[in-house]
Amino acid sequence: MKIYNTLTRTKEEFKELEKGKVSMYVCGPTVYNLIHIGNARPMIVFDTVRRYLEYKNYDVNYVTNFTDVDDKIIKKAIEEGTTAEEISKRYIEECKKDMKALNVKEASKHPLATEEIAGMIEMISKLIEKGYAYEANGTVYYRTRKFSEYGKLSKKNIDDLEAGHREIKVAGEDDKEDSLDFVLWKPKKEGEPYWESPWSQGRPGWHIECSVMSKKYLGDTIDIHAGGEDLIFPHHENEIAQSEAANGKEFAHYWMHNGFLNIDNKKMSKSLGNFFTVRDISEKYNLQVLRFFMLSAHYRSPLNFSSELMEASKNGLERIITAVDNLKNLSAKCGDKEVTDMEKENLASIRQLIKKYEDAMEDDFNTADAVSAIFEMVKLANQTADVESSKKYLTEIKDTIVRLSDVLGIIAEKEEEILDADIENLIEERQQARKDKNFARADEIRNELLSKGIILEDTREGVKWKRA
Repeated sequence: MKIYNTLTRTKEEFKELEKGKVSMYVCGPTVYNLIHIGNARPMIVFDTVRRYLEYKNYDVNYVTNFTDVDDKIIKKAIEEGTTAEEISKRYIEECKKDMKALNVKEASKHPLATEEIAGMIEMISKLIEKGYAYEANGTVYYRTRKFSEYGKLSKKNIDDLEAGHREIKVAGEDDKEDSLDFVLWKPKKEGEPYWESPWSQGRPGWHIECSVMSKKYLGDTIDIHAGGEDLIFPHHENEIAQSEAANGKEFAHYWMHNGFLNIDNKKMSKSLGNFFTVRDISEKYNLQVLRFFMLSAHYRSPLNFSSELMEASKNGLERIITAVDNLKNLSAKCGDKEVTDMEKENLASIRQLIKKYEDAMEDDFNTADAVSAIFEMVKLANQTADVESSKKYLTEIKDTIVRLSDVLGIIAEKEEEILDADIENLIEERQQARKDKNFARADEIRNELLSKGIILEDTREGVKWKRA
């Protein structure tokens, strides 16, 4: 299995640190709003990497964090007249709902930055002790130049960075020994959440959070560290500097980064009016379509989101689901006939396509080619399966398509369609739960219906619903 390592800019043979086990850390979102489709790309991509590793019988320890203390969270709390803790808790729950709807598996551990402050203080103290960090008026900075390998991930030259920094003098940087030094701990401002530390009442810098959580839950050296390519610099570069200076060991063997997501060939931004949350997309499409769309290109390539491409993904996904449904219906009708010689040949072709699928996934997780192998199986099934086929033949093709789709997190087998009467009953129960102020149950019902492709819309005239 080969993985493209951002650190070496080459595809490398994957060799795990401990036989049969893989430790994997993926940088998670900052929780101050509903997640957008740009956040969804790394969630889907690296969930698929994890699923394939598990398909190959690796025991994967998969850790992805929530950044639950941050300037954006504090700003949102001030706007709403509430606490940063209330904001982060609310949006962690919303994020988990969206991840479930995207069929992203629960992480082995979802650490929260605010629960790991003691470890951060400990690592910062160690960096000060080793001469890699210093305190100035309650702020602790990392001595970037002291780490001789700084820039090895992003391939940025430290002197070029120095030239760029001279142009942008940031307020409060006067205490720095060098303009390239970055913050490990900062003092609180009025009304901000804070923790006690040897240097000031304050909170950690963003970069130190992931270094500490990765170390605590996965160890000093891990197999794979992953995230969006926007994190390569400065976040991941700074993580390496902190972790390797503090622990005296290589931080991660493989660095994986997914490409950017554009909207109609433009960068997604609220000012351009092309900003979509996962929840926005769920109002028009089953989120399996979004997942299928995300896997239609190689994870390192930039991906362009558009209505046309989503429609194409919807059609492609329906082709797979329809073929599986057809195989299921045929196998219910046919008797226990012997497998014919022609069917044996076709099953040999299916096994060749399984190899094609696996070869694609083992070449740096090329999901686009893996999906193509599934489509070839669908085509073969459509051309050869009928009421005269043997049950064993139909079942083997169906099970193969379902199994390989599942590795991609794609649900190929139709759930039994929910009846209109059952939908109305659940809506009625939800309305009652809301009257009783049992909002947890009301949310549960909404999500249950959403997972079955039923979209609710609360209007002045009452609740309207439609099938996605």
